[in-house]
Amino acid sequence: MRRPAFYSRSPRAPQDAAEPGTPQASDDSEVPAAAPAAAAPRWQPGRRSFALLLALCVGSSATGIALWPRQNIRQYTQKDIDAAVLRTLQTATLPSPAAKAAEIIRPSVVRVVGYGPEKKTPEAQTQKRGNNVAKGKPPEADEPPGEVERGVGTGVVIVDKGIILTNLHVVAGAEKIKVTFADGLEAPAVITGVQPENDLAVLQAQKLPDDLIPATMRSTADLQPGDEVVAVGFPFGIGPSVSAGVVSGLKRSFRSPEGKQELGNLIQFDAAANPGNSGGPLINMNGEVLGIVTAILNPTQQRTFIGIGFAVPIENAASAAGSPPF
Repeated sequence: MRRPAFYSRSPRAPQDAAEPGTPQASDDSEVPAAAPAAAAPRWQPGRRSFALLLALCVGSSATGIALWPRQNIRQYTQKDIDAAVLRTLQTATLPSPAAKAAEIIRPSVVRVVGYGPEKKTPEAQTQKRGNNVAKGKPPEADEPPGEVERGVGTGVVIVDKGIILTNLHVVAGAEKIKVTFADGLEAPAVITGVQPENDLAVLQAQKLPDDLIPATMRSTADLQPGDEVVAVGFPFGIGPSVSAGVVSGLKRSFRSPEGKQELGNLIQFDAAANPGNSGGPLINMNGEVLGIVTAILNPTQQRTFIGIGFAVPIENAASAAGSPPF
């Protein structure tokens, strides 16, 4: 529906205003007939000169606009955009997905050490020799009295109050536990909860860094074999170390070499893991925690990685801390 045009009103001259010197007729006097108006002169230099000047200005402006050079604006096509992206990929070094994921999780990963009487099991002795070699010591070197590393593993901060998830076998039987944060701060920690059926322990650090960043946890409901994953931890105390691979299978079971415990509903992965990775996070390419690295499968007593690792899904791991996330 069209709207009617709206015009503004022009100011009008007062009807009753008389020019100075014009005689005023009284109400009872007869008004004489008006004299015929004098013819306007044919030539009015002031008005005609102004109109001519205005016409010349308008014509000059129109001519200037018509002759103004037009800018040649290039229209970019999809082919141009693809070529620019390809050139950037060829000339710039971009971080790999695994590197970006590891950088996201790094502030939340801690080194966990349990101190106490030395274990005499073959697995403990193998880990001891590996730790000594990593430190540049003779394989059979002993720790100073009172500082025997009973277990070395990894943990991940899940709450900024200093709540840490790790493996129970890393801290079981320890008389003293220390955690080392990403900024180098060492702090004592205590066990606040355990879930033996999933080999999980919850630690509370007694001292915290100024800016502690907890990890982000991600449901494994849509996880599929072939999905890319990254394991971050301290194999033989070295780290933080990063290894990448894929999910090899889901809902796997694992029995410890001693046959003392069987774990179920595990994530199988092929990212390299070794003693010391235990308790560390298994993450996706967004740096989100999918599970807690728990065990490696090896038919020998050497306890080295042959391509099969297991992680407890984060749903089970978080429930050990009393806060199922999903």
